[in-house]
Amino acid sequence: MWSLVARVWKDNQQFFLILTCIVFFKSAIADLSSISGASMQPTLLDGDKIWVNKLAYDIKVPFTEISLKRLSAPKRGDIVIIDSKKAGKRLVKRIIGIPGDTILMQSNTVTINGKPVNYEIVSEDGEAITIQESIDNSHKIRITNNFSPGKIRTFGPTQVPTEEFFVLGDNRDNSADSRVYSFIPRGELIGRSSSVIFSLDNENYYFPRAKRFFSKLD
Repeated sequence: MWSLVARVWKDNQQFFLILTCIVFFKSAIADLSSISGASMQPTLLDGDKIWVNKLAYDIKVPFTEISLKRLSAPKRGDIVIIDSKKAGKRLVKRIIGIPGDTILMQSNTVTINGKPVNYEIVSEDGEAITIQESIDNSHKIRITNNFSPGKIRTFGPTQVPTEEFFVLGDNRDNSADSRVYSFIPRGELIGRSSSVIFSLDNENYYFPRAKRFFSKLD
């Protein structure tokens, strides 16, 4: 048996080396992540494929949360991919609060450390309002016109613990985020995304959304 294993290895060393490099790259350096659902609309759409920079914050041991070296601190406004243990799945959300921040939400208006976030209405239709939200950067969020008991529009005040983060989805009335799963430990941050690589419209026979290819995220 071992002779067979040795023979297979000898005949396929180059293939196994390439495969190992690919697995290492996807685990520790960068990867693509698929967007499923509407929790980050209007920034991200169902069917988007986004670039994930896994070296944005830490150099980690592959397939673990163990940090070998910290490269930078996550910032308010960053779009992050999260390996959420409480949710039992990966999440894509936006960082709103960093360690030490006091967060208060009142009727979907966020206050950070006693200072209200700036909002400006961009557009409105029968279902929702699109608003420009300015924290440390500017980005669009979506708020539905009709309120239902299942929506969490008021939250806190609460202080973000050390080494943890408060995150929200841009589609504020259709997102399970820190209002549901509480704060996100730094170790659960897989990486940061700043661009859409390509996008397929799942409701239109997976037709490519060409305008979203290689588009930058706010």
